[in-house]
Amino acid sequence: MSYDERTLPKTVTRIGKTVRMKGTLRFAESVQLSGRFEGEIESKGYLYIEDGAEVEANVRAESVIVGGMVRGNIEASQRVEMLPSARIYGNVKTAAVRIEDGVSFEGKCQMVKNSDAVDVFSAPVGQLKESVRGFSKS
Repeated sequence: MSYDERTLPKTVTRIGKTVRMKGTLRFAESVQLSGRFEGEIESKGYLYIEDGAEVEANVRAESVIVGGMVRGNIEASQRVEMLPSARIYGNVKTAAVRIEDGVSFEGKCQMVKNSDAVDVFSAPVGQLKESVRGFSKS
């Protein structure tokens, strides 16, 4: 499924454009980030980084939709979607990815073979290695 401003799933929490945060952000459902965040982000839900938002963090979530700028690695057990305004400077690891025209992406993308079998939050290293077996290392 492709998202745009009209079809985004409803977010439980919104962090506004004027908000500046630093630290570790953990949430269970969904967050729309419109301001600036620096640190770490961990979630079992989805994260929407709005056009104009700036994130300097490693991100781990179920799904991540990027319309703004991310400096850091993104791990998503389900999917990562990069909207036309997205700028990503870091590696992406996910089961499904969508990159729209206009995206600026500097990093590597690693596809996880079976997202249902891998929990990026608690999977042992051996299980993570097994999930990507057959993919070449670059």
